[in-house]
Amino acid sequence: MTSAVPPPQGGPTRRRPGGRTSRIRTQVLDAVRAELGERGYDELTLDAVAARAGVHRATVYRRWRDVGGLLADLLEATGDDDWQPQDTGSLLGDLAALNHENQAALTARPSIAAALIAASFRSAEAARGLDRLWEDRYARCEVIVSRAVRRGELPPDTDARRLLVAATAPLYHQLVLLRTPPDPDLPDQAARTAVLAASAGAFTGSR
Repeated sequence: MTSAVPPPQGGPTRRRPGGRTSRIRTQVLDAVRAELGERGYDELTLDAVAARAGVHRATVYRRWRDVGGLLADLLEATGDDDWQPQDTGSLLGDLAALNHENQAALTARPSIAAALIAASFRSAEAARGLDRLWEDRYARCEVIVSRAVRRGELPPDTDARRLLVAATAPLYHQLVLLRTPPDPDLPDQAARTAVLAASAGAFTGSR
């Protein structure tokens, strides 16, 4: 899902320390995003992050310990946002809007989302953090399906996760696995295909 993407609607907001501690965390995580996007996981170091953030290296080592700790905190911070999928008034519109957001995140230069996906294959902490973020994003996006059910666009027993995966998977396959140039028509095409399948009952019943 978006930004990386991808608790159900709402849920408790995590409490974060304020003041100097919060400012340092923001500076450091902004530096992690920049370093990861520009240099990639292999060249991501605590020293480079500290220098870019303008924070003493001892502070970074004490709080985050290593690169895995930085990535885990970055992914946790991403999950703290208030992002919600757009409500366009139709299932097709909602899925297309989600896909356009995903494509924008994956094709940004630099793409932090793509860099985090790549890092998850190299860092166990990043992998765990990304798993949690996917769960969070998919849970938030389930409202797209529940709205469609209420509008009568989908059968009541439609499996939201299966539909969301089917609608978004073509983008990740093309952009992340095949690394093909972005197709401006793909977000709408993938959404339309998923809607046709869902309307025919492809995502109802047992797996």
